[in-house]
Amino acid sequence: MKKNWFYMLFTLATLSTASVCTAATILYPVAVNGRWGFVNKSGETVINPQFDRAEGFADGLAPMRMGRWGYVDASGKIAVIPQFDRADVFSEGLAAVKVGGSSPEPFAPYAYDPRPFHHWAGGGGRFGYISPDGKFAINPQFEDAGAFSGGLAPVRMGGHWGFVDKTGIVVINPQFERAQQFSEGLAGIRAGGKWGFVDKSGKLTINPQFDDVGCFVKGLAPVRQGKHWGYIDPTGKFGINPQFDEAGAFSESLAPVRQGKHWGFIDSTGKFVIDPQFDDAESFVNGLALVKAGGKSGYINASGKYVYNPTK
Repeated sequence: MKKNWFYMLFTLATLSTASVCTAATILYPVAVNGRWGFVNKSGETVINPQFDRAEGFADGLAPMRMGRWGYVDASGKIAVIPQFDRADVFSEGLAAVKVGGSSPEPFAPYAYDPRPFHHWAGGGGRFGYISPDGKFAINPQFEDAGAFSGGLAPVRMGGHWGFVDKTGIVVINPQFERAQQFSEGLAGIRAGGKWGFVDKSGKLTINPQFDDVGCFVKGLAPVRQGKHWGYIDPTGKFGINPQFDEAGAFSESLAPVRQGKHWGFIDSTGKFVIDPQFDDAESFVNGLALVKAGGKSGYINASGKYVYNPTK
């Protein structure tokens, strides 16, 4: 799957994820003339564009970059001084951050990117987890790390992925080629080049058989078989047959999918509610979804109408 344009232009971390798979956002990041700020659900500017980069809110804080990565609160006040090479959105009171290594880059945005995430690997440095006061709750020790969900977080150690609890203790031993965060009690893992799902005990509930997967939301998870994406239920059976070129997780009863060159939104039956017309699209968060058209990004409501008009 291509790296989301969100990473490059409008990297969204508004659900999470936050990601559809985790928390909710209260403000939406926007870029104006190369600087980042935040607007509310009505599209009104709440925090003036001033950052090098900004991600979505979760647990009252949003990652932002001013040379390095730190966190800002909903009033625009810096809550955690920029000091990290990379910073994830908060989830369950903790956020993964990287110290040391290569240039400062964002994590795959759990908050606005419910599609399968792909971490950046290598470059030195170690990952740990901080609390909202900026202090380390779990010291930097991992080769890579993802967001907490259901009390567990995916981490990479010795080249393999497993899961730790909030004290940093390994709960599911590193054994997978890749791992995603938990959602509705299941987490996507890759073994033998294929993706399946495990429960919180580490037991396989859906055998590895897919080429890519996303997280479960209201009993449906996007999966890819060959060239096409569909949606499965927790038993591994298809609820929506593979037919899309790309697909994201459901949120607020809608899911972004691509057919051909354009993105639209479907309901849980697989029917289009918002016709394919966008160059890219993210899942809905608090009634709004980020979309891109004609090289510009904006936010639409569930009717497909713009609430924040597209900007470069």
